[in-house]
Amino acid sequence: MEKDIQIKRIVIYHSNDIHSRLENSAKIATIINNGRKQFGEENVIAVDVGDHMDRARMETEGTDGYIHRELLNETRYDVITLGNNEGLTFTAEQLDAVYSGNNSFQVVCSNIHNLEGEDPRWLLPHSIIERNGIKIGIVAATANYNSFYEQMGWQTEDPLQAISTQVALIRDQVDIVVLLSHLGIKIDEVIAEKCNNIDVIMGAHTHHLLDPPIVINNTLVCAAGKFGTHVGKVTIQLDTMTNELKINGECIATAAYEEHTSITTIISQYGLHAKEVLRRPITILSQPLPTSLERESPLSNLLAMGLRKWCDAEIGLVNSGQLLAGLAVGEVTAGEIHGICPSPINPCRMTLLGKDIKEALEQSVLDEYIQLPIRGYGFRGERLGNLAVDGLEIQVQRSNPSMEKIISIKVNGMPLELDRYYSVGTIDMFTFDIGYRSLANYEEVIYCLPEFIRYIVEIELMHFDNIVQSQYLRWSYV
Repeated sequence: MEKDIQIKRIVIYHSNDIHSRLENSAKIATIINNGRKQFGEENVIAVDVGDHMDRARMETEGTDGYIHRELLNETRYDVITLGNNEGLTFTAEQLDAVYSGNNSFQVVCSNIHNLEGEDPRWLLPHSIIERNGIKIGIVAATANYNSFYEQMGWQTEDPLQAISTQVALIRDQVDIVVLLSHLGIKIDEVIAEKCNNIDVIMGAHTHHLLDPPIVINNTLVCAAGKFGTHVGKVTIQLDTMTNELKINGECIATAAYEEHTSITTIISQYGLHAKEVLRRPITILSQPLPTSLERESPLSNLLAMGLRKWCDAEIGLVNSGQLLAGLAVGEVTAGEIHGICPSPINPCRMTLLGKDIKEALEQSVLDEYIQLPIRGYGFRGERLGNLAVDGLEIQVQRSNPSMEKIISIKVNGMPLELDRYYSVGTIDMFTFDIGYRSLANYEEVIYCLPEFIRYIVEIELMHFDNIVQSQYLRWSYV
């Protein structure tokens, strides 16, 4: 009995990168609640390491993320941090609505700050939680996409520096330091090597599953994969006589667990609300607007037109794989636009050399590029597709060899100059060296946040002349 009193134990459950797989969040709630029954309420902590939200999900889009507040509270999370899907796809006002007020959870992120000065009251640089006589210090950091965050009214700093600062502030006040890292496995490994004062890193962002966790420089490095298929469990034992810590971890697959009924009720209720919000009418079509992965199509052209105008560019350029389906005759709602264009991808204005534009156009007629699977970087489709364009007229000789099929490119009626820079309205996904690699060779880029490309589609659909112009062919084949 005396030995039991001497050993104090807590269990931390950690989730990450759920990306609005709400049904799996309901299973995670069951696992966490089972843990509270097994180990005692006082001995359990629940944390989320970011990207709980994803605006590709109808319930998330239609509630501006508010459903996640309810899910996190109902599951009784203690601490969460911000992933890029929270910080870069919701406005500061929307995040205020989700995170302000009385919640079961604290929001901790050490390397993000309000661009105007004072941080919102709900955002903390660290947290100290005491459970069962054990003091746990929690710091957190998110991926340093500062050029994007500035467009959203935030600024991010070097995560390693921010983490070091906060760890130094709390290390002497706590028994254990836990880092919630929405930085990716490579950076987690660097932190574990360089920082001796962190006991546990709970990771995210790169969707890696560490089961069992790995130990680097006496730091336990954990992660629970993606989409809520697993939840992490870290057990911490503290010998109060010797101050010796024992930490071990595992991941629990969620598939076999029942969905927690209170969570499914929330999903259902907010789902009905989201559907109602997304019934907002956009336009009425008198003719269908198809799209295609393999060939030029009006709806893809419409998006390219919109990007060109929105970014005030000479050329519009977008892959047709951004659009998952076309639009039928009749009323078009915001929900339909969300359904066919779910990716939280933003417009951007690039300055590109003619030769890099030509290379991408050459690639876009090749089947290996059209059928190329794409994952991540905001893309919620399946395959790359072809390039839809505006401001360009392109002639293709089908019988020519690969990368030599294009025989003519005109930019607003003038021949494309390979060594001249052009302004191009396109999408931020291409800046990450995804799809057509030459499009990442930009001289300058201006990101246009917070609007998503589906908003561009909505605007273009409101004007009949745009629909007419989208029918004109930009590509011809000989």
